[in-house]
Amino acid sequence: MHVPVRLLRRRLGRPKPADVGSGLVTGLFSIPEGMAYAAIAGFNPVAGLYAGVVPAIVGSLTSRTVLMVTTLTSALALTSQSVLSDAGLDPKDAGNVATLTLMAGVVMLLMGVLRLGAVMSFVSNAVMTGFSTGIALQIITGVLKDATGYKPQGHNRLHQLVDWLAHIGAWQLAATLVAAATIAVWALTRLVRRLEPVALLVAMVVASVAVAVLGTDVELVGGIAHIPAALPGFSAPDLSAVPALLGGAVAVALVGLAQAASIGPSVPNPDGSKSSVNGDFAAQGLANLAGGLFQSLPSGGSLSRTGVAVSAGARTRWAGVLSGVLLALIVLVCAPLAEHIPMPVIGGLILVVGGELIWGKRHDILLVLRTSRLSSVAMVVTFLATTQLPLQQAIVLGAVLSLLLYCVQAAHRARLVALVPDDRGRWHPDDVPASLPPGEVTVLYYDGVGFFAELSGIETWLPPTDHARGAVLILVMRGVPDVPSSTMARVLRRHAHDLHRAGGRLILAGVEPGLAHALEAAGLDRDLGPEGIVPAGGALFDPLDQAVSDARAWIASPDRAPGRD
Repeated sequence: MHVPVRLLRRRLGRPKPADVGSGLVTGLFSIPEGMAYAAIAGFNPVAGLYAGVVPAIVGSLTSRTVLMVTTLTSALALTSQSVLSDAGLDPKDAGNVATLTLMAGVVMLLMGVLRLGAVMSFVSNAVMTGFSTGIALQIITGVLKDATGYKPQGHNRLHQLVDWLAHIGAWQLAATLVAAATIAVWALTRLVRRLEPVALLVAMVVASVAVAVLGTDVELVGGIAHIPAALPGFSAPDLSAVPALLGGAVAVALVGLAQAASIGPSVPNPDGSKSSVNGDFAAQGLANLAGGLFQSLPSGGSLSRTGVAVSAGARTRWAGVLSGVLLALIVLVCAPLAEHIPMPVIGGLILVVGGELIWGKRHDILLVLRTSRLSSVAMVVTFLATTQLPLQQAIVLGAVLSLLLYCVQAAHRARLVALVPDDRGRWHPDDVPASLPPGEVTVLYYDGVGFFAELSGIETWLPPTDHARGAVLILVMRGVPDVPSSTMARVLRRHAHDLHRAGGRLILAGVEPGLAHALEAAGLDRDLGPEGIVPAGGALFDPLDQAVSDARAWIASPDRAPGRD
């Protein structure tokens, strides 16, 4: 019984003094950011606060990336609102929010348990850059009314931004000045290195106090929602909403997981342990399952909140745990004060957050534009989709574009390389010969993934078989996956028949067991004849050496039998 306790203690470690300060700073930072993210997406700001309590505690206790903070992010807030609205459900209904959060948690947990973390590697940087930039624009346009008092019109975010700029005369002076002053205080605070991690918090406090002292007439948080001085209570899901949210829950989960997947490589574990994408997926799933029952919005690994925790001195996972605990205590004691925060202050802070997100993506945008036209098109299309379509549709479109990019790049990468031995028997790459020399062995290495789209190009690279009497072509297949396309089997069978008719032979070397089984099922073993498929095994070049030996023995044999047509 003591062994599991010791293992648990070893996993959790002991909190460091710096973790307490980091947890306090992160918890305080969660007040303006959590409330603002919830508000711009049309949710009760209280749900944004509560997303920094239970999900942060559970996520930090269970994640494999020690310092990752699990909480509400801007993309998750906007995606959740889009999913609920598209399903015809009220985003402010606690039952609908609980249902969506729990369902997203189930998807995240299943992806972690089934070890599907590799799926996120197929979402290209170009697509994620377009999606993140579009989210940042959504964040900015979502608070333009709070920051200036004018609600822009338009059917999409770009149109709304243009409309807002065109109607500068309609901006309310008081709200605009408060938002501008908030941004100015934030900028000045960041000049002090020690205060940089809490610049948003300082700006919120200073601007809010100034508005109260001066009696400036602007909208307050209390005019939107009452913030109870209480811990998050139990929130029962509305099971009748499950069918309408099935697809949306997957989209919300993918958004959260895509954001969190970059945290592990960016924030290494201080204890030297390895992070795990699958472990983090499962941790975020557990955080949402727990948070969904306690008035939380869907949550995921937050790069901004994790960055704040690290900058404030986080040393162990207890920093994230304490951020949730201390936030809960702050809500209990100071909730009435939060109702007096001016909405233009929150609007100004979120303009800062959105602007920082876009500015932070400038290098990625330039990199994509310089890399390739296809990647640039994918980035722009994803950006436009994020600004004009429901976010769950935009993320699906982005995922499809990523897969298309991968397939196209893989198809272009596929090639044949000739392998030529030197005097010492070492193999060197060379150009594919123009023809197969009669009575000799030619070795080609197939460098591809077996997609049907790449094989038509590869087939044109194969040397012609017109004068291949007594020639043997060895095709090294070690890099090909276990389950090829049927098109591959057809290409290999066709070339084997061409060689047979010319009096030559085809041998496949380094074939993995799954691939060998698939080729045999297609009848290719009969076409290639005895020893026509040399399985992978032993040292790297053992299958090739065996194939070369078999080929030379066949060439020297008076009774050549390359197989049957």
